[in-house]
Amino acid sequence: MQFSDSFRPSRFGSFFATSCSRILVAFFLCIYASPISFAFNLSSDSALWGQEIMDEVKLSETGFVDSSANLTMILTGRNGQESVRELRIKTLEIADPDEGDKSMIIFDHPADVKGTILLTHSHLLKSDDQWLYLPALKRVKRISSANKSGPFMGSEFSYEDFSAQEPKKFEHTWIETAPCPIEQTLVCHVIERRPRYDRSGYSSQRVWVDESILQYRMIEYYDLKGSLLKRLSLSDFKLFDEQYWRAHDYTMENVQNGKKTRIIWKDVSLGNGFSDNDFKSSSLRRTR
Repeated sequence: MQFSDSFRPSRFGSFFATSCSRILVAFFLCIYASPISFAFNLSSDSALWGQEIMDEVKLSETGFVDSSANLTMILTGRNGQESVRELRIKTLEIADPDEGDKSMIIFDHPADVKGTILLTHSHLLKSDDQWLYLPALKRVKRISSANKSGPFMGSEFSYEDFSAQEPKKFEHTWIETAPCPIEQTLVCHVIERRPRYDRSGYSSQRVWVDESILQYRMIEYYDLKGSLLKRLSLSDFKLFDEQYWRAHDYTMENVQNGKKTRIIWKDVSLGNGFSDNDFKSSSLRRTR
């Protein structure tokens, strides 16, 4: 199925609201007159729309080449106690459509984690390659694919969450349009995605995509039993190079244990001149 220029997924929410109603059934009845056609397209078109919307999200991000930022990570326990960490992140865009991007997270504070580095080489349908450099041991540890659902450095983010969210890594199903979380005056596409790669710690995820700028506003993560595990909210979006939107506030709330991790982004920069040599596991001991 091909979308015409007047019916692209990025315009889907506006069409949806003005042509029929926000009720999914009413929308399809407006488009397809017969009950038989409606029943057929309900499942098949939802998958196609979900995939195409996520492909447009990816396309809107393509071409940034590389990026860097300084991050403040605030860990909040169930009783409200807080600890703060300072870190940096570097990302290298990979042009190969069959591979994901590469990223590196470097801890600068506090002293007990200073110099710790997480390096990720994202892939599409096979497990990502990840390495952890531990300065106290002066060694690089390869992270097993079986351990990637575990918490990263005591936060509510897992190792898996730092992997590039490539559309080909998931099966997508469009659910509905609805007010965006936090900014409810905006309209979001709500899409369910299920991992296609092995050893994911999630059975499924539900994402809210802002139709106006094609950015995630919220992601819900469901554990392997199908229960809601945690919720990521994204806000404070800023535009770079008149093309690339970046959220500057990430809050991951674990609904099962009551803990929360907030990451505040600062000093975001694109086009830093990084190369593939900067993202090799063999160079982690020399990275500063």
